[in-house]
Amino acid sequence: MNAETALFAAIPFTVPTSRWDDAHAAMLSPAQLLLYRSNLLGSDLTVTNFGGGNTSAKLTETDPLTGEAVEVLWVKGSGGDIGSMKLDGFATLYQARLLGLEAQYSGPDHDDKMVGYLPHCTFNLNGRAASIDTPLHSLLPYAHVDHVHPDAIIALAASSGGEEATKAIWGGKIGWLPWKRPGYTLGVMLRDFVAANPQVQGVMLAGHGIICWADSAKAAYEHTISLIADAARYLNAAQGSKPAFGGEIVAPHPDRAAIAADLMPRLRGLMTGARRKLGHFSDDAEALEFVGSAHFQRLAALGTSCPDHFLRTKIAPLTLDPARLTDDAYLAQQLADYRAMYAAYYERCKRANSPAMRDPNPVVVLVPGVGRITFATDKTTARLAGEFYGNAINVMRGAEAIGDYIALDEQEAFDIEYWLLEEAKLQRMPAPKPMVGKIALVTGGAGGIGAATAARLLKDGACVLLADRDADAVEAVREGFAKQFGKDVVRAAVCDVTDEAQVQAAFGACAREFGGLDILVANAGIASSAAIEDTTLDLWNRNYDVLARGYFLTARSAWPHLKRMKEQGGTSVVFIGSKNGVAAATNASAYASAKAAANHLARCLALEGAPAGIRVNVVNPDAVIRGSRIWDGDWRKERAGAHGIDPGSELEEHYRQRSMLKRDVLPEDIAEAVYFLASEMSAKSTGNMINVDAGNAQAFTR
Repeated sequence: MNAETALFAAIPFTVPTSRWDDAHAAMLSPAQLLLYRSNLLGSDLTVTNFGGGNTSAKLTETDPLTGEAVEVLWVKGSGGDIGSMKLDGFATLYQARLLGLEAQYSGPDHDDKMVGYLPHCTFNLNGRAASIDTPLHSLLPYAHVDHVHPDAIIALAASSGGEEATKAIWGGKIGWLPWKRPGYTLGVMLRDFVAANPQVQGVMLAGHGIICWADSAKAAYEHTISLIADAARYLNAAQGSKPAFGGEIVAPHPDRAAIAADLMPRLRGLMTGARRKLGHFSDDAEALEFVGSAHFQRLAALGTSCPDHFLRTKIAPLTLDPARLTDDAYLAQQLADYRAMYAAYYERCKRANSPAMRDPNPVVVLVPGVGRITFATDKTTARLAGEFYGNAINVMRGAEAIGDYIALDEQEAFDIEYWLLEEAKLQRMPAPKPMVGKIALVTGGAGGIGAATAARLLKDGACVLLADRDADAVEAVREGFAKQFGKDVVRAAVCDVTDEAQVQAAFGACAREFGGLDILVANAGIASSAAIEDTTLDLWNRNYDVLARGYFLTARSAWPHLKRMKEQGGTSVVFIGSKNGVAAATNASAYASAKAAANHLARCLALEGAPAGIRVNVVNPDAVIRGSRIWDGDWRKERAGAHGIDPGSELEEHYRQRSMLKRDVLPEDIAEAVYFLASEMSAKSTGNMINVDAGNAQAFTR
C-alpha cells in the first residue's frame, strides 16, 4: 500500500474480542450472569449501539403462588439499554404462557394486538414492560438468546450482497430472513426457519441485525462476539485499501469547529416548533470521510436502514452547501424545503389511525468539509442521534463494499416512525422540565453565586457552560455537576472576562457544544475596599475592567446569539449587581461605582434588546459571605476594617443584624432570583432590579 492509498483508505471496522472474566462470572447467579453478559455486550459500541439490541435467558424460578418450579423468560425490557441496565431492567414472563399466546395469533396484520397480551404473561408482578422483540426470544427453543445491531452486521443486512456474503462467511451456519418489522410475525418466521434448518447457529435479519443463541451465558456471549468479528474481518477485506464512498472530493476544513460554532445558532434560530432545539457537533473521522466523498449526496438521500438508526435520525438528513453557510436566506429556505419534504412524506404514507405529524425539522445536518450536526429537544438525544448516524455511515460504507446499500422502504420507515406502539411509548414519557432546551452561559461559574446559579438552572433541565478564569476551579465544578446532572448538559471554558478574545472563544464554545445561547448570567467579579486617597489607578482600573468592561464584553458577545432566538420566545440576560451599585458604600468607591456602571449598562441593554426579544435584568445581592470566593480574600478584612469589627467572628453577624429581616443571604438565594429572571415566569419583565439583601432601606430602588 503506497502512502497516498493509505491516506485515503476506508476506515476499517473494529474487530471485537471477548472480555468475559471467568473468575467474576463464577460468583454470579443465573440472573446476574444474564446481566453480566448483557452489560458486556452493550458497553462495547462495536457490538451494539445505545439502547439497541436485546438479550434473554430462560431460567427456572419458583412460582410465588404455587411454589412450583417454572420456566421464566428474562428479557430486556422496553426502552432499556443493555450496556447500563440493572437487573430491574429485565421483564420477566412465564415461558409457558408466552408459548400459549400463539392461540391468539391470527396473522401478520395483528402484530400490535399480540403486544397487548404480553402483560398477561408477567411473572411475579414485575412492572417492567416487555420489549416488542420478546417473541423472537420466547419462540426460539434455546436457553440464551442475543439479538444485536453492530455496524458490521447491519452492513451485511443492508446490502444487496448481504445474503451472499452471509453464506460466504459462515457457510450455512447462519441463516437469512428477508426484512420484516419487529413483532410476533417475525418471531414465528424465525422459529419456523430454525425448525426447518436445524444446522443454523443464528439468523441474519435483513435490515435489522442478527439473532443467535447458545446453551450457557458465556457461550452465548462469545458466540455473539465471534460472529461480529467474522463480519468485521470480511468487510475489512472487502474494503481493502480503496477509499470509501468513491473517494474524497471535499477535504476537511481546518477551521471546521469555528464554522460549526457560527452555523449552529443560525440553524437553531430558524427551527420552528413549540420547543427549542439543542445541538451536537461531530467532526469524527467517519463523518468527515462520508460528507467529503463522491457518493455522499446519493447515499445521504437514501436515509438509514436499521430501525434503531431510523427512529433516532428521521427519514433523511439535511445536506448543506458549505459555500453558503453564512447566508441566512439560504439556510431558511433549506429548512423550509426540508419541512415541506417531511410533510409530503407524512401525507403519502399516513394511515387512517396514524398519530398527528410530529416535528418536521431535520435531526441530522451534514456539511461537506465540516462534519455532522444533530438537533433534538435535549442534549443527550441530540448526541445519541449523532452517534446513531455515525453507525449508519459505517453501515453504508460496509454495505457498499460488498454491493449496493439498501435503505428502509419509505412506507416501512413511516410505519416504524409512526407505529402506534412507539406513539404510546412517547406518550408515557414524563413532561420535560421547564428549562429543557435552554442554554445558559454563566461567568464566574466556579464561584459561590455562579456555581449556585448553574446548579439551579441545571436542576430544571438547562444546559450550562461555566466560564471562569480559574481553570482548575471551574473544571472541578464541572466535574461535580457532571456527576450530579449528567455529563451531556454541562461544559466549562477558561475565560477572563476582561480579555476580548477569551470571551469570544467562550461563546463560540457554547455555540459549538450546545447550539447557541438563551441565557447569559454575567457574574464574574472582584471586590476591593479602600479610602479614596488610598485607591490607586491600578485598583480603580481593575474594578472597572472586571465589573464594567467584563459585563460589556460578555453582553456584546452574547448579543448575536440571543437575537437569533427572537422567534422562539426571546432570551434573557441577568447581571449580578450589588447593593453597592444602588447605595453608596464607605471606602468602596471603585467597586461601588463600577457596579453602578454595570447596573446602568443593563438598563441601556434592556432598551436595546427589547425589539429582539432580549430581556435584561439585574439581581443585587448584599453580603453573600458563605460560599463566596470574593469574601475569602482581602475583601473580608477590608470590609471588616471599614466597619471596625473582627473579620473572623463578627462579620457575618454584623451583616445579618444590619439587614431588616435579620437573615443571612446565601448563594442559593441569589440563584433563585436569577432563575426567576431567566425563566418564563418573568417573561414580561425587563429593565428591572431585584434586591436580594434581606432588606436594606438604603438600597430601595427609586
